[in-house]
Amino acid sequence: MSSEERIHDSLLRKETVTTSTTESLELNNSVLDADHASQVRRKMHFLTAMAALGGFLFGYDTGVISGALLPIRRAFHLTAGQQEWVVSSTVLAALLSSLLSGGGLNAHWGRRPSILLAAAIFTLGSFLLMFAWNYESLLVGRTVVGVAIGIASLTTPLYIAEAAEPSLRGQLVTVNAFLVTLGQFTAGMVDGLWVKTEDGWRYMLGLAAIPSLMLWAGFWFLPESPRWLILQGNIDDARIILRSLRATEQEVHEEVQEIIKSLSQMNPNRSDAIVHHERETWAYGSGSSQRTFSESIQPDFVGNFAAMLRDRGARSSLLLGCGLMLIQQFSGINTVMYYAATIYEMSHFDEVTAVWLSGFTALAQVVGISLSIYLVDRMGRRTLVLTSLALVTVCLFFLGLSFYLTRVLSEAVSQTYDPCHSQPGMLWNGKTKFCYDCINIPGCGFCDGHCVQGSLTGPADLSQCPIGSEWVFEACNSPYGYMSVLAMVAYLLAFGIGMGGLPWTICSEIFPLQYRSIAISCSTGTNWFGNVIVAATFLSISSPQVLTAYGAFWMYGAVALIGFVWLHQVLPETKGMSLEEIECHFQGLHQSGYSSIADSDERERPSSNNVSRGQYLSP
Repeated sequence: MSSEERIHDSLLRKETVTTSTTESLELNNSVLDADHASQVRRKMHFLTAMAALGGFLFGYDTGVISGALLPIRRAFHLTAGQQEWVVSSTVLAALLSSLLSGGGLNAHWGRRPSILLAAAIFTLGSFLLMFAWNYESLLVGRTVVGVAIGIASLTTPLYIAEAAEPSLRGQLVTVNAFLVTLGQFTAGMVDGLWVKTEDGWRYMLGLAAIPSLMLWAGFWFLPESPRWLILQGNIDDARIILRSLRATEQEVHEEVQEIIKSLSQMNPNRSDAIVHHERETWAYGSGSSQRTFSESIQPDFVGNFAAMLRDRGARSSLLLGCGLMLIQQFSGINTVMYYAATIYEMSHFDEVTAVWLSGFTALAQVVGISLSIYLVDRMGRRTLVLTSLALVTVCLFFLGLSFYLTRVLSEAVSQTYDPCHSQPGMLWNGKTKFCYDCINIPGCGFCDGHCVQGSLTGPADLSQCPIGSEWVFEACNSPYGYMSVLAMVAYLLAFGIGMGGLPWTICSEIFPLQYRSIAISCSTGTNWFGNVIVAATFLSISSPQVLTAYGAFWMYGAVALIGFVWLHQVLPETKGMSLEEIECHFQGLHQSGYSSIADSDERERPSSNNVSRGQYLSP
């Protein structure tokens, strides 16, 4: 036998072995032993808990500044502009880091190293804030924390979505959103405990180092995202990781094949290289072809971004993801989370009561997110999002109504003195008609029907106030303050049920694997962009000079209503679908072996001879 004949015979034998191995694997649909099933359950719990700690830090560090700002202002004698920078520096840094981390850290370093880096930056920022010695060092610490928030807010839901089973993915990604709201509630409680202590702000800001260290330590024991590994060509490593996260070998094989099929559909000209790589991997193990595979599916960053915009399906999913994030922000959630205490002061509660109310009000969103975790893989994403937006619209109307009634039913103004006759530059209701109008004019107060110039200590000219009258400078007497509390609680509960966490869940699902890092970077950046706009404008637009408080909340309600109408037309149901099936929906590739969205419930039903893919973590 010649040398060529021997090589040909050897290749035929290897191909026979490969075919036999594959056929044997396809017949293997039995559940692994109980010990493995228990290990899978424990590992998924641990993975979700560790990844969701990033969400807790996100919530804590964005929420804690509301109460911490008051003692910080006294400690460093901050001006109003400096206070705005202390708040907005974190949001701006998060915006920039979320944009940069998608194409850089997540795409090239991987999900796990990105989360480890975020945890280290969180820890550094917490210590910088705890030991800040002046305004500049405080600003540096807030910026450092913002960088970590941007990375974590993008990466943790992405990591959970790519590691979780389809039947559990919505539930587990929503756990991350639950931890965000739990972090905000915890921050409110810490603020309330330390608000009267001069150096209490150091503890408020420094306590974030504890969960950040836990996050950093925990992720040393967690694997990389299997989908990211396949994108890099490391199919063997991805298969090993999936075996530790799935109940059956059949699930592992089908998931790997589905991911590769998805990649080959995005790169039809390179599909032969992908199939060849997988065939070689099963026959011979990993080899040099991994480099060819990785290079065949990963163009340069600029080319990848341009290709995403040219791809009809990717472009549609990107529009939906970014639109969801804008609706989430422009329906006013972070006006409530950042300025809750200020809003309660507008409703005429004193400072300490306002801080405590803001903390306890955040608990309503925690309850809403908890309900969402339970319902998301039962009712579906679409139903919860639309229900949530409808309720949010109603709650914002009533929140605005509470401020309107507080104004028009406050005591009438019978006499005004310069400069309290009217609000300069006011868009509407310019004349000072009510006590509410009077105290919202800088440097003016109210005394028994008179609106006069003064300060917290009293009127500038005592003769302008009737003898024996009560001086009101911060809050008019109104029975409608508690109406605003009820409306805020209802708003946060309604928001938590759907819009609090599901935009993050949906964005972690709908983007094609090839563009997922950069697309999630864009959607997260859009979220932070909206966050910056809302945070930087609320106090201005809610002032009497512009829209007033009730006008601002009615504007947010109008955005929520418009968002409801749009999402009703474009938002698909993704419950129970694999990431690759969702991708094919947006590509319009149902004819390529995938079921329709209407069949998603059928896919979730377990077969009689197998374990339900959702049984391990069902509540």
